[in-house]
Amino acid sequence: MPLVPGLRSPYAKVGRVVYFGRMLDKIRLHAAGTLPAADYAANLGKGFDLRCVTFLRVSYEELKARTLAGGDTDEQLLAWAHARGGARTDEECEIWNGFMMKRGWRDAGADILAKRIRESHLEAQTVLTMFDYIDFDEDRDPVAAKAWLG
Repeated sequence: MPLVPGLRSPYAKVGRVVYFGRMLDKIRLHAAGTLPAADYAANLGKGFDLRCVTFLRVSYEELKARTLAGGDTDEQLLAWAHARGGARTDEECEIWNGFMMKRGWRDAGADILAKRIRESHLEAQTVLTMFDYIDFDEDRDPVAAKAWLG
């Protein structure tokens, strides 16, 4: 897939949480009609989006409505999610981030990751995780950028 302007890496954090900002980007870009529907629309609110809202204990539809109402920064939306679903501890965020950043590496997601790497012809890249795959597939190099350190 090509790079989508305004769609950040899954490694990017909002506050203490990876992936959340990317989910917000997808919500906004889809509403604006600039998120490639063929590549993204079917999975909105599913997959990693669903994992993220489940972690935050909020509904995707409520977060989507709040995001599209406008006026809130990403940090304010995360604060709203914490207020709505209960604040996550530093340890919970560390576990969430570690799990998400390593998904696909020697776990139940490994077969899916291997399949996606083949389908996207990314065998020559150093793709160890689903986040790596997403970045390489969208023409970002998480390895060179050491994206996991952000």
